[in-house]
Amino acid sequence: MNKKVITIACAASLLTLGCKAPDVVETNSIVKEMAHTNPLSVKSTNKHGIESFDKITIDDYRDAMTVGMAKQKERVQAIVDNKEKPTFKNTIAALDQSGEELDRAEMTFSPISSSNSTAETRAFEAEISPLLSSHNDDIYMNQELFRKVKQVYDEVDSTKMNKEELKVLDNIYKRFKRNGAELSDSDKEKLRQLNQEISALQIKFSQNLLHETNNTFVVADSKEDLEGLSDGDIERASQMAEQQGQIGKFMFNMQRASCNPVLQYCKNRELRRKVYEAYCNRGNQNNEYDNKAISAQLVRLRLERARLMGFNDCASQILDTRMAKTPKAVYDLLDQIWTPAVKVANEELADIREEMKKDGLTCEPEGWDYMFYNERARKAKFNFDEEKLSEYLEINNVLKGVFYTANKLYGLTFKDVTAELPAYEKTANAWEVYDKDSTLLAVFYSDYYPRDGKGAGAWCTSFRSQSYEKNKRIEPVVVNVCSMTPPSDDKPALQSIDNVTTMFHEFGHALHAFMRDVHYNSVGGVERDFVELPSQINEHWAFEPEVLAVYAKHYKTGKDLPKELLDKYNACSKYGQGFATVEYLAASLVDMDLHVLTEVPEDFDVMKFEEKKLAERGIPRQIQPRYRVTNFKHTMGGGYTAGYYSYIWAEVLDCDAFEAFKETGDIFNPEVAARFRKYVLTPGGIDDGMTMYRNFRGADPKIDGLLRNRGLK
Repeated sequence: MNKKVITIACAASLLTLGCKAPDVVETNSIVKEMAHTNPLSVKSTNKHGIESFDKITIDDYRDAMTVGMAKQKERVQAIVDNKEKPTFKNTIAALDQSGEELDRAEMTFSPISSSNSTAETRAFEAEISPLLSSHNDDIYMNQELFRKVKQVYDEVDSTKMNKEELKVLDNIYKRFKRNGAELSDSDKEKLRQLNQEISALQIKFSQNLLHETNNTFVVADSKEDLEGLSDGDIERASQMAEQQGQIGKFMFNMQRASCNPVLQYCKNRELRRKVYEAYCNRGNQNNEYDNKAISAQLVRLRLERARLMGFNDCASQILDTRMAKTPKAVYDLLDQIWTPAVKVANEELADIREEMKKDGLTCEPEGWDYMFYNERARKAKFNFDEEKLSEYLEINNVLKGVFYTANKLYGLTFKDVTAELPAYEKTANAWEVYDKDSTLLAVFYSDYYPRDGKGAGAWCTSFRSQSYEKNKRIEPVVVNVCSMTPPSDDKPALQSIDNVTTMFHEFGHALHAFMRDVHYNSVGGVERDFVELPSQINEHWAFEPEVLAVYAKHYKTGKDLPKELLDKYNACSKYGQGFATVEYLAASLVDMDLHVLTEVPEDFDVMKFEEKKLAERGIPRQIQPRYRVTNFKHTMGGGYTAGYYSYIWAEVLDCDAFEAFKETGDIFNPEVAARFRKYVLTPGGIDDGMTMYRNFRGADPKIDGLLRNRGLK
């Protein structure tokens, strides 16, 4: 779940972006030159207006963004120069819609830069970032523009504006205040500098991590070192070694699809140790891609920016716009779950010790023992073998289950149009998404396999957001990007339980993007701690018997998943949740701890800080945070800064929301699904998150469902 401006997990309007624009004369000459050469300078003639990705060069992106930013600057100046009384239409709506060309260029580039990163795209990112930051500041620190926005805000006549317009006005006015419009000239200049430095450091952090993930390798010399791995995993390790010039050997990089099977199934304890330490220490290897100093400086600069804006600490500034509102509310939730999670994790450790004794090991378990012996303990206690279940989880069949769930809940249907649409990546597939009345709702790309240049993890992003043009709804173009297990020579792409859950999760984000129905950019996004509700509730259907009956077919025989195997899975499905919950909470707590600091010493060591804070809380030493600071892109790359708690915050909502279905006795209850669509998936940010949830549920959420779902109660 990692993320750029246009990703679902980081939804924002274009007005949060921008760059320093060239003079109008220069812009006009560029426009004239581009008209015949740049695909982004003319309306796409492809089906659904989708861009010709393979024809767009870095120079095209550079020119399109330059022109787009210049056009936005001209439109902003026109708002300022307008002698008429400021109104919603001539000031607020005009500002909201002022960045059309920039929006198009950025939304085309950003998914490519995340999933198909190259040296060229990374260099351009670093080049354009400070310009975007500067232009953003030019807009929000424009005193004359703010004066007009404030006049509309102060004189608003709510009887003449609808609910959406009122929210747009409120959001834009507050965005000016939060971006320094009321600062003195000297403080505005300080804020500009801080924004540029933070933006550049976040990009550098993310690029370092991408390199460390895809180019950190652990080598095994012989097949005998790989006992316990599947033939497919061994084959992929051999292919990776061959690609690196290590013919006859076996290599693993730090993509989850590559390293997780080693940690979970490989009997070679030394190999597990090497992989575990390499994964945990990405960005912490004292090389040119080291992220320790970058992380410390980000914490320092973010605190300085928060103080400049009148807050005691960075977390307080960020949470001011979230459902949680305060750091205390976040800590109260995390602490409430921490104690039962650690208790269950310690119980799991006792089982692991027993399994290690069977191998003649009397030492204490280490981090690299946890997944392997946890899997063994699960097999011993429940007679369940996940690899047997994976034989029924072929990726194309799983996608049928994902689509089936969307059809049963919301009436959506899907048409494969891969051959008809431009491909941004050869292994991606494309689908037209039709609503229950057969109207086109969205276009969806599924991009599921790992490759060089693709970041680790999974995310949902868009090449185009839902919008309106002359009262006609423009369908969004949405992408799910994952790093699933690819096929091998003798097997199709068989997935783990976690991968299946991830597919349903990311498609929940996609559903949110499909169904959003707003008229303004400024109400396109929701609070960071609400955004995971649509994704996480969709996970609940993944292993329901009715859905499994649709997609869980044996890859050889085509037979349905046996009830006996499903019963075994259900019996042990919560086993291991102590570890999973503690590693997640550990990362969330460190994220908060870093951003509630009110002082950051010059010699600040982020790794020692992380270690000290977790030791004080009594974390079992065998468990590392899901992400250590130097590879914690969610917070250090931006997007989830002081916000990684959002997943568990939203889990309280999603577990409680799924109870609304279960209470009816029908997990596909059409009335409940219709309410969820109406009050959660459709409004964008017109309402705040808690209002949307109460509108759907009729009450505040309770934590009981989360504790039961994780086996902590």
